[in-house]
Amino acid sequence: MNLEDLTKFWDLVVDVWRNGVGGVDIGQAINALLILLAFFILRGLIAKFLIGWLRRMAASTEWRIDDYVVDAIAPPLRAIPVVFGIFVATNYMNFEGMVETVTENVTRTLIVVVIFWALMRAIGPLSRTLDKLEQLLSRELVEWVMKAMRVAVILVGVATILQIWGIEIGPIIAGAGLFGVAVALGAQDLFKNLIAGILILGEKRFRKGDWIKVEGIVEGTVEAIGFRSTVVRRFDKAPVMVPNAQLSDTAVTNFSDMTYRRIFWHIGVEYSTTIDQLSEIREGIATYIEENDDFVTPSEASTFVRIDRFNDSSIDILVYCFTYTKVWGEWLEIKEKLAYKIMDVVHGAGSGFAFPSTSLYVESLPSDRPEQFVPPKEGGASKSDGEAHDGAALSAEQSPTGGRGDTPDDDEAS
Repeated sequence: MNLEDLTKFWDLVVDVWRNGVGGVDIGQAINALLILLAFFILRGLIAKFLIGWLRRMAASTEWRIDDYVVDAIAPPLRAIPVVFGIFVATNYMNFEGMVETVTENVTRTLIVVVIFWALMRAIGPLSRTLDKLEQLLSRELVEWVMKAMRVAVILVGVATILQIWGIEIGPIIAGAGLFGVAVALGAQDLFKNLIAGILILGEKRFRKGDWIKVEGIVEGTVEAIGFRSTVVRRFDKAPVMVPNAQLSDTAVTNFSDMTYRRIFWHIGVEYSTTIDQLSEIREGIATYIEENDDFVTPSEASTFVRIDRFNDSSIDILVYCFTYTKVWGEWLEIKEKLAYKIMDVVHGAGSGFAFPSTSLYVESLPSDRPEQFVPPKEGGASKSDGEAHDGAALSAEQSPTGGRGDTPDDDEAS
């Protein structure tokens, strides 16, 4: 190896260093990477300064909404130093031709992503300004509006990125329109459920957390109201997805909208109960309900404790009242206390609870009934015994009462 060979090798190293791969200077590439690394390292410091400045600006205003917006867009703001570092590094590389166009489009795309990312995150805090709309619309409908705004932001962002890369939006929209018509023809149920969901929210039929009952379909607690279906969790904790069309076209009972919760009983007491005892029982139950703070007063809701009817085996007392609580567990506890009190009042009045009974009265038995079988005496029956039994049977048939005597021993007496 001589000096000429070393010179050729050095020239080759310099050429590779300057041209690299595809004409890219390796030295510039390393410097660009160092610039990008420096911005990435300083990202936290720059973002902290920028976010801190925005928070101070927001704190100086009287509104609270701008503070929520700054907190929401903090993650996109932390990405700004990285995007700026990519911009500086690509400019330092001094690309030309197609590579320059591609790198510029990449930078533009990242800027669009950061902007629309921040807009989508800002929609959440901005929804706080729509709280007044809940007086006109339901909370779920406001959430639907928020979802639609997020979808709109995403679609506009995607369209902007496509425009950056030179992709025409018009033909895509036209094709999507034709495709949408074809899909609409085959997805009528989907749009029917979507419109039904909007009507449900607009009419405020029910909201999340409500206890509803759809006769023959489901009864339970509403967990979510989606674009196509509503999730109702039954009391056995099984979720049921009900199409919105069924909830829109069917009568829905919303138990959560009850003003009060009713207790409706018939208390049956014995027929031997006297008028004074009935009056004492009625007064005792009515006084307990009127003096207990758990029950709605008669001026707010109908309250009755009355002797209602003469039933088949009891005198029925109507107990009709309402509780303030609508919570099932608390309502059951109040009912239990009322049941204890009713038992004390009835027993304290010297009466008792009636139970269903049926009495059967027989005026006569059929005349052609079979003759009664009398078993022989223990140890065998003698001939005289058999003759006595035959005579007894004969006497029974000839008896005008059909063999029925006044005492259980009539047959033996014969």
